[in-house]
Amino acid sequence: MGRHSLPGQPPVALTLRKSARARRISLRISQLDGRVTLTYPQAVSESEAIGFARSKEDWIRQHLGARPVPASVGFGETLPVEGVPRRIVPAEGRRVSLHADQVAVPEGAEARRLARFLKELARDRLTEACDDYAAMLGRGYSSLTMRDTRSRWGSCSAAGGLMFSWRLILAPPEILHYVAAHEVAHLAEMNHSAAFWAQVERLFGPYKAARHWLRDNGAELHRYRFDAPAG
Repeated sequence: MGRHSLPGQPPVALTLRKSARARRISLRISQLDGRVTLTYPQAVSESEAIGFARSKEDWIRQHLGARPVPASVGFGETLPVEGVPRRIVPAEGRRVSLHADQVAVPEGAEARRLARFLKELARDRLTEACDDYAAMLGRGYSSLTMRDTRSRWGSCSAAGGLMFSWRLILAPPEILHYVAAHEVAHLAEMNHSAAFWAQVERLFGPYKAARHWLRDNGAELHRYRFDAPAG
């Protein structure tokens, strides 16, 4: 892969990918992190591919401009937890606690403390869901890990290891459960065949609404930044 950028304010970074399988030049903008990937066939030169991107600059900037604005988390801000908007407030004690419309966080490094709490909560919810679905499927998984992934919400390895984005805890519970069922179904079908989707529906039930929710709203879950306080 190569790197290039379209000049302007601001410059637009391009990730160039030459592919033996590509039949034409194509552009893809990640809904999660806004990465712009330019894929082109072996027979096409890099300069020709970049020229194609320049011809689509207005389209690229329009789509990037429509992405959710990044938001830091801190006291007074609102953050969705399990799909419910909750105001971040100072805690009276030394532990993070979740309430109906608030999440209370001890003062001092509150963003990092809140992120740690959310990761633990995500692990608890996903472990419970995966245990239930794996029992329904009659297959066990070998491990469950949490990451802050940008390209996928979950994965299942050939060895039965499950991985999930902890940001799923920001989504409504049915979305988290859909992703859990999706990855557990891969324990039986390591593909996206009709047989795989039949397993997802057997475990989770009708899944298209949850799948569409992630497609339409998933980028929102990535706009919250936990590396600095708001303001």
